[in-house]
Amino acid sequence: MKKLLITSMVALTIGLNGCASIITGSSQTLTFTSVPESATIEIKNRNGVKVHTGQTPATVSLKKGAGYFKPESYQVSFSKPGYQTKTVEVTGTLSGWYLGNIIFGGLIGLLIVDPATGAMYKLAPKDINTVLEAQNLVGEAKQKPTLTVMLAQDIPEQMMARAVQINK
Repeated sequence: MKKLLITSMVALTIGLNGCASIITGSSQTLTFTSVPESATIEIKNRNGVKVHTGQTPATVSLKKGAGYFKPESYQVSFSKPGYQTKTVEVTGTLSGWYLGNIIFGGLIGLLIVDPATGAMYKLAPKDINTVLEAQNLVGEAKQKPTLTVMLAQDIPEQMMARAVQINK
């Protein structure tokens, strides 16, 4: 009787959870950086509701779902005095972990848990790096290419982590 109870509890726990819900959860942490640093970021969801305001560099946890079988999308605006405002779109796309429900989560995970929690989606891009253009150089930049030189110590750590050495 005890073995039956334990087996039933384990089966129920596995059956009532979605694979993506277990592995990735219903929210995702994104990194926002800008050149120059200390730009103001404003994040609005698909309904135009402001969900976050802060300064770069920033790490923000955002919901992946906007409702049952509906991925969330965000408009991220970067602004700084003396620079043009730049807007980047972050959208939810189907996560590969959602297909794990075929093996682990069953129909409940496939049709109820993951779609209701938004865990079936992943937000992309996950690292948003933006270069803001100075307002007084916008006209010249269209005529002449420009190059921004920065010291390695002035580059944000998140950006340096993805840097590739070109002189080997």
